[in-house]
Amino acid sequence: MSSVMRKSSFIIPSSSSGESSSPIFHHLKKPISSSSSPSSSIASLPVEPDPPDDLSSHHLLSILSHPKWQKHPSFQKLIPNLSPSHVSSLFNNHPDLNPNIALQFFNSLPLIKPGFKHTVKSHSFLLKILIPNNLFGVGEKIRISMIKACVSVDDIRFLLDFLRQMNRDDNDIKFKLSVRSYNELLMMLARFLMIDEMRRVYTEMLNDMIVPNIYTLNTMVNAYSKMGNIVEANLYVSKIFQAGLSPDSFTYTSLILGYCRNNDVNSAYKVFNMMPNKGCRRNEVSYTTIIHGLCEAGRIDEGISLFKKMREDDCYPTVRTYTVIIHALFGNDRNLEGMDLFNEMRERSCEPNVHTYTVMVDAMCKERKLDESRRILNEMMEKGLVPSVVTYNALIRGYCEEGRIEAALEILGLMESNNCRPNERTYNELICGFSKRKHVHKAMTLLSKMLESKLTPSLVTYNSLIHVQCKAGHFDSAYKLLDLLKENGLVPDQWTYSVFIDTLCKSKRMEEACDLFNSLKEKGIKANEVMYTALIDGHCKAGKIDEAISLLERMHSEDCLPNSSTYNSLIYGVCKEGKVQEGLSMVENMSKMGVKPTVATYTILIEEMLREGDFDHANRVFNQMVSFGQKPDVYTYTAFIHTYCTSGNVKEAEGMMARMIEAGVMPDSLTYTLLISAYERLGMAYDAFNVLKRMLDAGCDPSHRTYSFLIRHLSKIKLMKENSHLEQLDLVQSVTFFNAADVWKIMQLETALELFEKMMEHGCTPGVNTYAKLIIGVCKVGRWGVANSLFNHMIERGLVPNEDIYNALLSCCCELRMLSSARD
Repeated sequence: MSSVMRKSSFIIPSSSSGESSSPIFHHLKKPISSSSSPSSSIASLPVEPDPPDDLSSHHLLSILSHPKWQKHPSFQKLIPNLSPSHVSSLFNNHPDLNPNIALQFFNSLPLIKPGFKHTVKSHSFLLKILIPNNLFGVGEKIRISMIKACVSVDDIRFLLDFLRQMNRDDNDIKFKLSVRSYNELLMMLARFLMIDEMRRVYTEMLNDMIVPNIYTLNTMVNAYSKMGNIVEANLYVSKIFQAGLSPDSFTYTSLILGYCRNNDVNSAYKVFNMMPNKGCRRNEVSYTTIIHGLCEAGRIDEGISLFKKMREDDCYPTVRTYTVIIHALFGNDRNLEGMDLFNEMRERSCEPNVHTYTVMVDAMCKERKLDESRRILNEMMEKGLVPSVVTYNALIRGYCEEGRIEAALEILGLMESNNCRPNERTYNELICGFSKRKHVHKAMTLLSKMLESKLTPSLVTYNSLIHVQCKAGHFDSAYKLLDLLKENGLVPDQWTYSVFIDTLCKSKRMEEACDLFNSLKEKGIKANEVMYTALIDGHCKAGKIDEAISLLERMHSEDCLPNSSTYNSLIYGVCKEGKVQEGLSMVENMSKMGVKPTVATYTILIEEMLREGDFDHANRVFNQMVSFGQKPDVYTYTAFIHTYCTSGNVKEAEGMMARMIEAGVMPDSLTYTLLISAYERLGMAYDAFNVLKRMLDAGCDPSHRTYSFLIRHLSKIKLMKENSHLEQLDLVQSVTFFNAADVWKIMQLETALELFEKMMEHGCTPGVNTYAKLIIGVCKVGRWGVANSLFNHMIERGLVPNEDIYNALLSCCCELRMLSSARD
């Protein structure tokens, strides 16, 4: 009894007259002798395990036995669940299947099931049915289709093994490779940059006495050109001449690409210019390739000049031509020109593709125009274009850099809902975003999600996680991550250790930081300016100026150049000790070393001069920095405002604030808070609330410290009313001697409501952020009752609490061991 009969006996009862009496075998069995059995070498190729019974090869075989199997009810039911592995299993278990039915079944699936794609393996098992039946013509088509079905390096390796076995003269199933198959195989290898295999296949082609044609040699030229290996590319160009063939536009365009990849744009230009003399028409690809090379070399204007000449050569810019130049313009801060070109391409009916839109999304994010970036994303989706993971990642990075993590997570949800799988870059961007906001647990949760998605964390991933743990002061967890990255075969780099040393110094763990720094040499890590600067800064803040200067000298001896931050740390250190002249001398030294003093450098000096009351000298340094082309920033102006406010000179402070706004420098939360504090100390509450109004109108979010001064004023008034019976001296003592930080310990709900009322009187509507600052303030000192009352009050007003509010309430409950309230 044959293998087909044995495998299908549970469906078709055996007959005493033999297998030929059953009509199924006349329909399905291949009409060849047993001498044509497949070779053991090809039959041994791996195949997926047999599927469940309802989709097993036996069940499929029984359905295919029917003359009109395509319309069979059982087949129609199976279609939604059929996969390439079922096809492989059927052909592998039934190699004597009628080849015509096998081919019909194979060809029908992509037509009747949308999205169905045969794999390299399902092709291979069909070929093992077709070739023994001498169906070489259709076999050639299936072999070409098999080559094109490769989607991974593993597919390519399986394909090469299979084709080489069938190509062998001593194989039972012999199917020699044709010139077309060789060409398709070389093109597929080129797509996966498998250059060594290409060279080997080319040699095998020659050994098979197959004469390479222009397509063969062009494929070799193009592959080496893509790698920038112009020497090998020209070697195959010479083979074109040796074969009596002529290079064509594809050949020369490949060489242009090769020279550009080899950073030799001038040679690429020579090839481009000589094409007409060689009788080769320059096409859109030729132009786009040389334009791309010019843009990559920073010669954008030359690229644009060629772009404008394309029509003279009867060539018209493609979407890629436009995209290449748009990308270059935005990458070189020529944003207006980039936007104009983007609009021009649409006016010329050249519709942007996914890559064009991705360039635009990324450019808008870099300009911090996140709303515009999101609008562009929506526009491309409305046009039916599917954003790539690169598109989504650009927007996620933009949101993360601006601290808008919730918006970044929304984009993550959008990409997952659109079946776009996040990659390592996606998670790295989000982890960095959480790191900036010190959301340690959320960052670690993303690591878990990354591993669940079968993604491998990179060194960037671990460095980001180490950074967030160190910033949060969780050094034990950071060291565990360091061990974990080593266990996973990764090697810590300069950035890894820079994070440790920098955060250890900032946490005043100087001895630990120094020990780690001194161990770097044996680890093979060269100390960089970040590490030195962190140690110098740490020593300066600890008052150890001599140790800091010694580190600077060691830095020079090891050819590690100090930067402005290094010198600024030293200048800050000596100024902190009141040695302004030494600070000024260091500014001269850094200039001699070719390090330009920054705004921060001058601001450090100004702060110390103001602290010493030397306003004249501070103003001279201020004017000097402006004359040197350094624009004072918010910290510079705030240094003056702080000094004026401390001395109660609010008129000068207001003047300086007006001056900074006129200069285009916007005050920050600290600047406004200093003014509010000064007015509050002077008892000028009306002016303090007016500053709050200006602050909110400017889009500057008040901090909890801002509100603390206003609450302190209201608390003083309340205490004075409650203690009006006391003697004047006792009354003053009872309301004066508590600082702004203590207000959270004494603030009552009534005071908070009065604050809201006063805000409303000045045109400031208390919002979610107002409630958040107050709730966080009282939660930090364990005053759950007031926090809960404020929470209920905002709910009554129809406001939706944000994440910070919930986190503060939960933290407070846990600190007070109010676990039932925390669960609620």
